[in-house]
Amino acid sequence: MRLVALLLILFTASARAGDGPLTSAHMMLPVAISGNKVSLESFVVRPDRPGKFPLVVITHGMPHGSGEEFFTAILNRSPVDYSKAAVAFAQRGYAVVSIMRRGYGRSGGGFSESARQTCDYLPAARAASEDVVAALASLRNEPWVDAEHVVLLGHSVGGLTVLAVAAQDIPGVVGAVNFDGGRSSFSAPNQPCAPDNLVDTVAALGRTARVPVLWLYAENDQFYGPDLARRMFAAYSAGGAPVQLHVLPPFEPNGHNTVMLAPADTWFPSVDLFLEKLGLPTKTVIGPPLFAELPIPPGAVAACQEAFAGYLANPDDAKAFAVSTRGHCGTGFGRTALEAREPALMKCKINSRGEDCRLYAVGQKLAGD
Repeated sequence: MRLVALLLILFTASARAGDGPLTSAHMMLPVAISGNKVSLESFVVRPDRPGKFPLVVITHGMPHGSGEEFFTAILNRSPVDYSKAAVAFAQRGYAVVSIMRRGYGRSGGGFSESARQTCDYLPAARAASEDVVAALASLRNEPWVDAEHVVLLGHSVGGLTVLAVAAQDIPGVVGAVNFDGGRSSFSAPNQPCAPDNLVDTVAALGRTARVPVLWLYAENDQFYGPDLARRMFAAYSAGGAPVQLHVLPPFEPNGHNTVMLAPADTWFPSVDLFLEKLGLPTKTVIGPPLFAELPIPPGAVAACQEAFAGYLANPDDAKAFAVSTRGHCGTGFGRTALEAREPALMKCKINSRGEDCRLYAVGQKLAGD
């Protein structure tokens, strides 16, 4: 494997049925951008068997805030945030690579996509797209990648990013999924910075895009709601770009993070229809990973019993679960299980209002096992 590993294999998950297990790895992907060599932090999930697989590249959104708070937040981003979507694709026989663009997480190169002050979206989207194009150039030489069948998935700012890639007619890219795409939204519902600029930006990208794109927006997306999504969709499609829009049912108080937090089977039917039209795999050939059946923490309050069920269902092993003396809890995630411990304990103390907390589970095992 040509990729330079940051960490070794995080897990090789057994499957209940199908064509064998999945394997995943946390890696640094070497790329060249504007003549500069940098490494992009990446998370890879794919079938654990020989062969070339259609490639899905996932790219992320941008946190809110400003100043030091903002830059701390982008450094804390991790490619495993999209592990639910990655596993869903991999179960259908895809090799999936979630990448952190320059300046995010542990990726090098420095942050290159600022448009927060001027709301000038187009240059920022094109700058972000350079990372995805460079990642594709690096990944196409991997022995497990079918470089002629590539699908992009972008969330939030990443959604706008994949639209900028789709506008470039990159060889091998046959489709893209824009999941709640937009840029520089603030806390008030449907109040992105200069929404007219956002509409104009997607209109410009749509004029040269000929790659089919599926737009998915949650009905209760508090940043880019259905009305704005339909405005952007109309502007993008006016240039002749092949595109379809699906509005998804509400999820939690803010559906903007549906792709990260909701079970994949709540939104994947729309993606399956899109993949089928592209002539790509839609059948699940690898069953869901088998995880340890750990007991619910004794004395856990109802909310924490539900939280622990969600913890067990999460396919990533880089996680930890902490409980307090009175049954409150906290879940932590990181790039490794070790890194997830401190956030779990911190969230437990916050949720329990200062009670003593201890680790209950780390990864797929009880703490201390």
